[in-house]
Amino acid sequence: MISFGFIGCGNMGGTLALAVAKSAEGVAVSDRSAEAVNNITAACGAKASSNTEIAEQAQFVVLGVKPQVLPSVLNEIAPILKARTDRFVLISMAAGVKIETVTAAVGEKTPIIRIMPNTPAAIGKGTILYTCNAAVTDEEKKAFETAFTPAGEIIEIAEGLIDAASAVSGCGPAFAYLFIEALADGGVRCGLPRDLAQKLAAQTVSGSADMVLLSGKHPGALKDAVCSPAGSTIEGVEALEKGAFRGVTAEAVTAAFKRTKELG
Repeated sequence: MISFGFIGCGNMGGTLALAVAKSAEGVAVSDRSAEAVNNITAACGAKASSNTEIAEQAQFVVLGVKPQVLPSVLNEIAPILKARTDRFVLISMAAGVKIETVTAAVGEKTPIIRIMPNTPAAIGKGTILYTCNAAVTDEEKKAFETAFTPAGEIIEIAEGLIDAASAVSGCGPAFAYLFIEALADGGVRCGLPRDLAQKLAAQTVSGSADMVLLSGKHPGALKDAVCSPAGSTIEGVEALEKGAFRGVTAEAVTAAFKRTKELG
């Protein structure tokens, strides 16, 4: 029996397959790349399968493909899904693609969960946003959450907000990596060895993020607490403000949001 079948196990699909394999048995994967399938099966013992077999048998059919590829995959498996008489749930992670778009291909009665994960899921520190249609039961939602928990925090969100939320959590890691790299570059410019500068930058960002989450304080208040009068930190903050750091960062999120809407 296939509990979770992943159609598409590239970077993100493969990451989620590895996470689910930690909490569930009967995981199967398929992909156009035999290498991708081999990597996943070797790493977690998942079963190598096909799109057809997964569509026919999986309790949860996970579409781990990009939005540009989704239409062709749906065309292939929709007749199989419509012919099934047993209960199953379809999970899509295609950026920007609404549940109603998937419903149009597979039928109105199909239980559908739309998810938006991010790359820190690879180390169990991810954020998995999800929304679902009315056909998904509470038991199925619980089973989904339990299976995906090894990837990180699971957050249910209204579909009308998922594209905006994904511009923060889904695209945000790339922006954070840029900031970490820039911090490290600054350290190198001041004389630090590259490896030490990178470690300090990454640990500083990680610790600062935990301060926001665990203290419950506003980031602005935490920033103010670091900025002593006429001190070093406020000088650095002023330099960031001169470069429109906050405005540019907000623009990056807005640009990502607009592109996500276009992809859908």
